[in-house]
Amino acid sequence: MPAKPSALASQRFAPPLFVSQWLNTPAPLTLEQLRGRVVVLHAFQMLCPGCVSHGLPQAMEIQRAFDPRTLAVVGLHSVFEHHDVMTFAALRAFAHEYRLSFPIAVDESSDDHPLPRTMQAYAMQGTPTLVLIDALGRIREQHFGTVADLLLGAEIGQLLAERGQTGTAGLSPHLPEEKSA
Repeated sequence: MPAKPSALASQRFAPPLFVSQWLNTPAPLTLEQLRGRVVVLHAFQMLCPGCVSHGLPQAMEIQRAFDPRTLAVVGLHSVFEHHDVMTFAALRAFAHEYRLSFPIAVDESSDDHPLPRTMQAYAMQGTPTLVLIDALGRIREQHFGTVADLLLGAEIGQLLAERGQTGTAGLSPHLPEEKSA
């Protein structure tokens, strides 16, 4: 299914991530720590066919294609169905098998709502959902469903160009840089 842009993607500041656990990062991350970089937030579920066939490979390719000093990919595992099989141990094995190396947040469950807390805060309709956050921390695009590579590349390119024009290019990243082999 083609992605649908969200009405919420209107340059409002991104809400915080509500996270119960992290994978692939030595310490918990916040969007504030990532300020100065474009953030690609990819919400997924392990049992979501569109996530496995398109969204996660796309997120991996974005991570490979862009300098981590200018762009950060963050996965958000948002469980809103099949809770009994979506454990942290299963996610760890899934991330290992699919070679997911970007940080993955486990969306915190809600006591009074069927959707997890970050999913609610971003008014996500399901998975996959891709959110583009600019270097100033504002939601610029939000897509539910699969996003065409060309469209996504153009949107990311625009945000990276703006990043260079707003003076945020000199902000230092808070994540360790990857070492070249």
